[in-house]
Amino acid sequence: MKQLVAFDLDGTLAESKQAIDAEMGALLARLTRAAHVAVISGGDWPQFEAQLIGNLPAEADLSRLLAMPTSGTKLYRNEGTGWTQIYADNFSAEERDTIIAALDKAIVEAGLQDDPAWGEKIEDRGSQITFSALGQEAPLDAKHAWDPDFAKRKKMQAILEPVLPEFTVRTGGSTSLDITRKGIDKAYGIKRLSEISGIATTDMIFMGDAIYPGGNDYAVRAAGVDSVAIRDVTETKRVIEGILYCLETQG
Repeated sequence: MKQLVAFDLDGTLAESKQAIDAEMGALLARLTRAAHVAVISGGDWPQFEAQLIGNLPAEADLSRLLAMPTSGTKLYRNEGTGWTQIYADNFSAEERDTIIAALDKAIVEAGLQDDPAWGEKIEDRGSQITFSALGQEAPLDAKHAWDPDFAKRKKMQAILEPVLPEFTVRTGGSTSLDITRKGIDKAYGIKRLSEISGIATTDMIFMGDAIYPGGNDYAVRAAGVDSVAIRDVTETKRVIEGILYCLETQG
């Protein structure tokens, strides 16, 4: 039986940039009492606090929850006195400047400079830089309508990859691209998680809505970790219920 259940956040546990709902909070709380739980997402720590941590019920066992922002390039753990950052693989100033300059040029080359924006389009998350085509605060309906066939994001990827050979550019949410150092992805985060938790990757299972070639969850499956491709938040809930049935019955 698996000892750790890991999740993507946006599109898996909650809608993009939205808080988990009460049903999901209750399910995750139950899961923390039956196994270790990790959440690994492209968002930064403040997003985890707003979407996830601050919406868990009191009965959640936070000592068994690991939060992994920016595609696993950071890890936070609750050690009884609050949340502590265990590591952060941040960019150097030179790396950051190189990426932002390339993004500025690529936005114009791809013809996306005049798209509407709700908030900043380029966000420096320390260990990851994220391009959100409609801004960080765009409404869900605008996000879903912007690039349903991935054509716009693939065009940006094709422009960026040749000029950023030392970095990886992958699709994130419905309007975003995440840029990390080469070799730094969610599979890297899962391996770091295994080292820190002492739980073998063979004893983990991962769920995400972007487990397809080019998606930001795909690297976990490609690394050999048992993975479940989720269509939406509702399906995640049903899969968690199935896992809970197995874990709680076995216990």
